[in-house]
Amino acid sequence: MSLPHAILTALLEKPSSGLELTRRFDRSIGYFWSATHQQIYRELAKLEQAGQIRALPSDQPARGRKKEYEVLPAGREALRAWVARPEDPRQVRDPLLLRMRAAAVVGAPGLDAELRRHLGLHRRQLAEYLEIEERDFPPGRDSEGDRLRHLVLRGGIDLENFWIGWLTRALGEDGQPGPSGV
Repeated sequence: MSLPHAILTALLEKPSSGLELTRRFDRSIGYFWSATHQQIYRELAKLEQAGQIRALPSDQPARGRKKEYEVLPAGREALRAWVARPEDPRQVRDPLLLRMRAAAVVGAPGLDAELRRHLGLHRRQLAEYLEIEERDFPPGRDSEGDRLRHLVLRGGIDLENFWIGWLTRALGEDGQPGPSGV
């Protein structure tokens, strides 16, 4: 996935200004594809220069106004082509996994505390995803778009459940020895 595709997707869902996009990234898209405000603004300029988006006309003077962007046919086609393109899964690159591998070689002082911290973070993220699911996907919201958005959220829920189970095992809270008891 790439940032231009995430921005095109967000703009097709709703034409937005750069500021609105950064807020939407912070609230939704950022759960699975994060970007800084600077990256978003830089990418908006590139997409506009490439003829994939345009700033909507405004009655306000150009200086100091928020530009709202919409996707042009070239942007929609670029996104459609990207969606259809095959792409292999990416390897998991998580520093915690590498730290555990290193701990197996040099020892694990403090590792339990870090694993517990991560467990707490994943539990909080899971609770947030479940709140979003309850709020945004009530029974009866079953259009194809809703189904696909819900599947993305369910992927996040499933990943958080994976990490919670894995960290619980790593800590030995499932009855098996954890890093200190190895």
